[in-house]
Amino acid sequence: MTSEFVDLRQWTAPETKRPENNQPPTFDARGANWSDLDIGEHDLSGALLCRCDLRGSDLSRCNLNGADLRLAIYDSGTRVPENFSIQASGAVGPGAKLNGAFLNNADLRGVDLRRSILMGAYLSGADLSGAILDETSLAGADLRNAKLRGAMCRGTRFGTSQLDMADFRGANLENAALEGVESIKGTDFSLCTGLDHQLENLLSRDAMELDHWNPFTRSTARKSLESLKNEKMA
Repeated sequence: MTSEFVDLRQWTAPETKRPENNQPPTFDARGANWSDLDIGEHDLSGALLCRCDLRGSDLSRCNLNGADLRLAIYDSGTRVPENFSIQASGAVGPGAKLNGAFLNNADLRGVDLRRSILMGAYLSGADLSGAILDETSLAGADLRNAKLRGAMCRGTRFGTSQLDMADFRGANLENAALEGVESIKGTDFSLCTGLDHQLENLLSRDAMELDHWNPFTRSTARKSLESLKNEKMA
């Protein structure tokens, strides 16, 4: 039985790797920041690029066959080869297909996820503060203890998602579909906008949900919703 040893004198942290340092057999650039970078023409087939920041980067001349892009972040400025679907690669960005994805405790602050499909996704504890979730489908998603402070959730379809202890403070929920959510136990909606036509519906939910104390935001769903109602009437 043989074992492989890592020579620490020759070791380079994956997050510091650049495409020009590509070394066979498997290129490891997990967590690297390649944002706004012209990657050029490189063979990245089978490369480990999970959690890589690819926002604004140009990979259009690269071979990405078999590359691991799970949790890599892209945006509308990211360029990939014509025959490569970054939306179906496990990466996170506009139009991403992430049904049932495990994103628990993921750092997704400020990420553009508009029109993405996250049905049944596991997002408990995820930080989506400032994220763009416009017209995103979150039906059946687990958003318990998720942070969505200041998130853009216009037209977001929450369906039967779980929102227990979620922090929506300052989020824009204009035309968001919240009628069928499984629970808002301890959810904080303080300073939210766009909830006018849904306030009464949310305030009619079970007292067990409305009056559950959120120790992090030091509020309850009822208190946060009533503050919006009072502000509307002022």
